[in-house]
Amino acid sequence: MRDADWDPYGGDAQLTPVFGRLRLRTLVMLRWLAVAGQTVTVLAVHFVVGFELPLGFCLGVILASAWINTWLTLSVPPQKFARDWEAFAQLGYDVIQLCVLLMLTGGLQNPFVVMLAAPVTIAVAALPPRWSLGVGAIAMAGTGAMWLWSLPLPWFAGERIDLPWVYVLGLWSAIFIAVAFTAVYSWRVSQEGKRMATALAATQSVLSREQRLSALGALSAAAAHELGTPLATIQLTAKEMLRDLKDNELLREDAELMVTQARRCRDILKRLSEVPAVSDIRHDRVEFLAALEEASAPLRGLGPEIGVRLGDGHGSEPPVLRRMPEILYGIGNFIENSVDFAQTRVIVEGRWDAGNVYIRVSDDGPGFPPDILSKIGEPYITTRSGTPGQGGLGLGVFIAKTMIENSGGVVRFSNAGQGGGAVVSIRWPRKQVEAPPALG
Repeated sequence: MRDADWDPYGGDAQLTPVFGRLRLRTLVMLRWLAVAGQTVTVLAVHFVVGFELPLGFCLGVILASAWINTWLTLSVPPQKFARDWEAFAQLGYDVIQLCVLLMLTGGLQNPFVVMLAAPVTIAVAALPPRWSLGVGAIAMAGTGAMWLWSLPLPWFAGERIDLPWVYVLGLWSAIFIAVAFTAVYSWRVSQEGKRMATALAATQSVLSREQRLSALGALSAAAAHELGTPLATIQLTAKEMLRDLKDNELLREDAELMVTQARRCRDILKRLSEVPAVSDIRHDRVEFLAALEEASAPLRGLGPEIGVRLGDGHGSEPPVLRRMPEILYGIGNFIENSVDFAQTRVIVEGRWDAGNVYIRVSDDGPGFPPDILSKIGEPYITTRSGTPGQGGLGLGVFIAKTMIENSGGVVRFSNAGQGGGAVVSIRWPRKQVEAPPALG
């Protein structure tokens, strides 16, 4: 996608957090739940419903899982992250244990065969594809083994259920499809969550950087205040030395230099201390046209011509906006994308009415590809890999859109008709971005 790539650390920083790692505590807890559920189910079917089960073998299989859990709890710190192969081994064991228990209680005819989807879903959500596919393969092999051999489905005394092989084949197919569908769905949701979390981390880094830059003004004022007193002392001492060294021309020149430089330092600090006051007038409020000019200024001279203009405001005066770094960043990002793809010109137009403020960024480039137009604004949607030197992660538009939406705006992407260029339309309620009236 058309996207200005951004790196908050000034290089090829890796923003991807650590995903897909399972704590051993999580696996142990899930296995205890499985042990409890299996135990209750086996005992209820045998003693309450009255179906005859190979109770000793069933409880032995369940006891094996309980023993493994106890060993893991005592020998491994529960907060430790499981390596991929460790998580694969545990989930693979869970699948095998469940398959053995099902083979003892009817195999594919047992309605609890659907529980095979649980460990496969966990594996797909938490492990790399090669390991999660391994867990899925074990599950499918287990269902195949159940089809070839299993004890009869427990039933009332003197009765026996023999399902036709076609029906058993249908059951196997249904289980296969259910496991596969659940796994694919879980993988898609997991991947979307990972991508969104990474992109939001990048957005947070941008906002943090803007906040640090805004804090520099207050820091300089504080430094000016703190340094004022020692500089005044130096200047006073230098003046005293100047009076006492009337007869020593060489030292007198040095004393005069100290007085002059101390005065110069005080003037510099005085200007720094005045920045917050100036900021209230010049930086906290910005005229609508000036905001558009400021957002586009760093991109002028990079190729296409950038035109900035104000449209019809129905006879009213243009609004004065609050200076918000996230808005200027977002507009500048959209302008940069247009500059990258425009042929000769980029138009940045501002409009307003009684209730809203509008900005429209358009260009005469090829426009947004139709196949991804509906996805623009999502993280990692990019076509820059096809443009030499412009391959990127596709985070720029996502960050800009997120910032503008957090400021109360709405962003829309479109193309300007047949053969037209790309158009980015932004709208804010005036109360969200308009500066309060100036005092005095």
